[in-house]
Formats: sequence, C-alpha cells, structure tokens
Amino acid sequence: MMTKLSLFLACCCLSLSWLPMGQARIGYFWHISDLHLDTIYSTQGDIYRSCWQLERPVSSASSGSNANAASEAPGLFGHYNCDSPWSLVESAVKTMKAKQGDNVEFVLWTGDALSHSAQPLSEQKQHEILRNITDLLGRSFSSQFIFPVLGHEDGSGSHQKMGELWRHWLPSEALVTFDQGGYYSIEQTKSRLRIVALNTNFMRLDHDPPDARASHSLRWPVEYYAEPKASVSSMSAQEEVLAEQQWLWLEEVLTKSRDKQETVYIVGHMPPGVDERHLGPQQHNQLIFTERNNRRYLEIVRRFASVIQGQFFGHLHSDTFRLFYDAQGHPISWLMIAPSIVPRKAGIGASNNPALRLYKFDTGSGQVLDYTQFWLDLQLANRAQEPLWQPEYNLTHYYALFEISALALHNFAERFTGTDASWFTRYHRANAVRYQSGTPCQGLCMLNHYCAITRLDYDEFRLCLEEQQLPLQGRAAMSAMPQSWCCLLGVLGALFYGLQRMLWDSSSSSNSSNSRQCSSNCRNQRI
Repeated sequence: MMTKLSLFLACCCLSLSWLPMGQARIGYFWHISDLHLDTIYSTQGDIYRSCWQLERPVSSASSGSNANAASEAPGLFGHYNCDSPWSLVESAVKTMKAKQGDNVEFVLWTGDALSHSAQPLSEQKQHEILRNITDLLGRSFSSQFIFPVLGHEDGSGSHQKMGELWRHWLPSEALVTFDQGGYYSIEQTKSRLRIVALNTNFMRLDHDPPDARASHSLRWPVEYYAEPKASVSSMSAQEEVLAEQQWLWLEEVLTKSRDKQETVYIVGHMPPGVDERHLGPQQHNQLIFTERNNRRYLEIVRRFASVIQGQFFGHLHSDTFRLFYDAQGHPISWLMIAPSIVPRKAGIGASNNPALRLYKFDTGSGQVLDYTQFWLDLQLANRAQEPLWQPEYNLTHYYALFEISALALHNFAERFTGTDASWFTRYHRANAVRYQSGTPCQGLCMLNHYCAITRLDYDEFRLCLEEQQLPLQGRAAMSAMPQSWCCLLGVLGALFYGLQRMLWDSSSSSNSSNSRQCSSNCRNQRI
C-alpha cells in the first residue's frame, strides 16, 4: 500500500506547506562547509593550473579548442576549476551576517578551510590562513558560538595548536578532548541539545592513486561492479589509538545523553557511505570511510537513533542526504550533507555553485523543522562584479515534505524510482547547486544517487546497483502517464498520507517518529 502511496506523492502537483505545525521554540543556525580558501588565486591566473599566475612556456599552450578555453580568465569571485578566492569566502560570511546574523543560536563549520593545494605550505602559513578565516567568522558572529570540526584539508598542525585558535568558541571540557584527538561535545545550557563534533580524519579511507583507466568520465566501466577494496587507513600506531579512543568516547557520550534524555546533533566533515556523484570504479575515491569504520558508524547510529536528532556533514561539495535503517528496514535516522562554498570538485570533473544553509529548529528538543539554502550564481556574480547571493530553495516546500524525518525523506527518495522523473530532476538540479554540467543524469546515474542515499553499507550499495537495474528499466514504460492523472493521484495521496500518519500516531507507544511503522517498501523488502 505504501509503495502506491509513494507513487501518489511523487505525482503531487500541489504545495503541502499548509499543514499545521506544533508549537515550538524556534531558533536558527547556519551550516557552512568546504571553504577551500586559496591565497594564491589570481584573476590573471590559468584556470587549468588552479587559477594561479605562473610562468609557462609558450609551447605548452593548448591547441585547437583548448586554446580558446585556456584564454578564459578566472572571475573575481572564483572559477569552477579552482579553489576559493578570499572575495568569495568573505562574501559568503557577509551574506550570513546580513541574512540572519544576530538571531542565530550557533554556526556549524564542517571543515576543509584550506585549499586542496595547501599541503606544501609551511605549517605556519597554513595556520595563518586558518586564523584569517577564524577572525572573519569571529567578527561577523561576535555573540554566537561557532562549532568547527576538522577536515582533511585543515593543515598539518597539532590538535593543541588548533585548539588554541578556537579556544574562544570551545569551553574547557571540550578543549580536553579536542587537544587530545580533535573531537569534542558541547552541552547547550538552555536546552537538552548536545553537539557532538567528530574528527572523521580517523575514519578516512586512504585511496590509491588512480590508474590510467580511471578517466572520471560518466560512462560506467565494468570495474564499477567490482567488490570494494579492503583498504585500510594508513594511520600511525598513535593515531590508531586516538581513533579507538574517539569511538569509545562517542559511545560513552551517546549513552549518557540517552540516560539524561538529551538529544544530539552529530557533526563531522566526511560522511559515511559513498560519493553519489562519483560514477567511477568503487576502488577509487567513491568510498569515504574504511569498511570497518563505516560499519561501526552505522551500528552506532542504529543503537542510538532515539537520541540523534540530526547529523550534519560536508566533504562531498554536493547537496544531498543519507538515510539509516534498522534491522527490519525501517528508516530511523537521517544525515544532511551541505554543499560547499568552493565551486571546485576535485577529481571527478563535477563542479557546483557556492552555497550555504540556514536551518530552522526547535531550540528545546533540537528537532529540525526546515532549512533555507542560499546560493551564488558564480557566472552571474563574475559578470556583475558583485556577489548576488539569493535563496535557492526551502527544503519542505521544494520537496513537498510534511516534516523533516527519516520516514518523510525515505518516502521522498522512493520517488526517484517511480514513474515521475520530475522529482529526481528537482533533486539533481539542487545536487550541484544549479550548476549545469550539460550531461543528463538518467538511468544508472540516477540509480547511483538513489543507492548512495539509501544504502550506506558498502555491500548493500553494490547489491542495490545490481538488483535495481531491471526494475528501473521496467518502470520506464509507465513514464508517459498523463499529468492530469498525476495531479489527481497526488491530491488523493496527500489525503491518504495524512490519514495514515494519524493512524501511526494513535497506535504508537512513543511520540518519536522512529517508532512509526514503516511502509511496505522498506529497505530490506526492496532488495
């Protein structure tokens, strides 16, 4: 029955934003990620050499079509091939201050402040760049706390040195674990909400260099279906100890939060699962955590889903989300991945427009109610010589959601494999923040997104790609359903969904959305 319901909702042509919302103490917080500031960026630079102004031999100039492309100059606010200039980063922070500056509870800053090319810089220079960004955020949000997490492009300095840089934002208890391993938790004094900030560098999978066959094209090679490599992180023995300590600490914090009836936001840089935009072989850059760390994270979320109100990550530079399921296939938790400030996505040839995100939430319970995303049309900004940041979309309105919950997002993701392709088209347009790549995402490309969202376990992701291909092809014949039918079915589906929610609420023994019964298209029944 719920499978049909998902189809009804997928065809819905009406806004569902009229539904009443319970009284809540409304607050806001910003989420920014992946600034990748490049202090060497130059508007006189070469867009094929990181937008740096470097000496190059005349003979090295490209011929043919590349010669014309190479003459393109980087813009004042950036280029899709390059990391961020200071003007872009500064405009983003100024926009945050102008749009919602004083009336925010805090700011989540999920890592990767430095350029992809910053590693050769001295530790002192890296620290100086981080300090400049820290000062910019501190001046703009002088009365709010900013909660930073470490990315893999945040310098090679010690945790203690980073802690000194952010000491004015982190209380002494948080600094103890940050100085030790780059992670911390903060208890909100006015609510039951706790912020848990992870150092995902301890979970990271170190990838081997790509071979000559990995062209990063959008064609799907045979190797795509190969078993994931059993690679492990190349950490030192001391780092392995610190990594294990973080896992034990995380379980302890979540256990105490459950006992104290707190709610938790988990914040990190790299998310679990796979990169939905990477369509190359699994053994290169698609997997994010080591297999062991990935499974361990999934197990922890399943155990403590009742206290985890939200998970907020970055790293992928894309606008997407992830879903967690229990052993019976019921959706129990969600994870939001914010797009980046930087327009460049290294390695796969997929760029994006800069974006930042303003969340609306219940300050008492931590329940996320909505978010508004702001974006910068980079080409327009460069032509106008002015950063014209504007609202891109509002989550509940854009995706016709009644609420932000694992169940609602699960039902939305199910629309991707339905007969109405407009829902996935809408999602995919936001995925790269309206960047037009010129390559449509259909068939297996769409399936890659769907499986990445709903299958965070690596084995399940691979099986999803294999099992869902034939059903996906079988649905193509139904795509010509008249739009008038879709509107009628959408209205009926919306009414039925509201009735079904009341039945769930009345039969549930808990007021948590995690206790609701799942539809017949639960994950374990779809495989």
